[in-house]
Amino acid sequence: MPHNPIRWFEIHVQDMDRAKKFYESVLQLKLEKLNAPAGEMWAFPMQKEQYGAAGSLVRIDGVASGGNSVLIYFACDDCAIEAARVSEAGGRIEQEKMSINEYGFIVLAVDTEGNTFGLHSMPADAQAGGAC
Repeated sequence: MPHNPIRWFEIHVQDMDRAKKFYESVLQLKLEKLNAPAGEMWAFPMQKEQYGAAGSLVRIDGVASGGNSVLIYFACDDCAIEAARVSEAGGRIEQEKMSINEYGFIVLAVDTEGNTFGLHSMPADAQAGGAC
């Protein structure tokens, strides 16, 4: 496979304003409105020349949020920093920062819509060496 297997992700939400505020607060970024053919979509910042998947928050009438079996991880310099913002943004921490050995650290959290998502970071010495 000549490319990363994930091309796009969607996080389904019921209350777009609440969900946007949550992710913008926790990740300290701004979402961009997309011209969606159905429903409402707000994209996370994307860099086409970089590794990783792009994606958006999506609100479509009749499509529920939460309870899904897909888990996405947002890249962080230190996942504890973003994790500290989760509760004050209205979410909750499911799993505090934990080591996943040489693969770095993760936090599992639940957003305001009931979706579980992950935060991932590498140790500072691995980031300096370009292994992220």
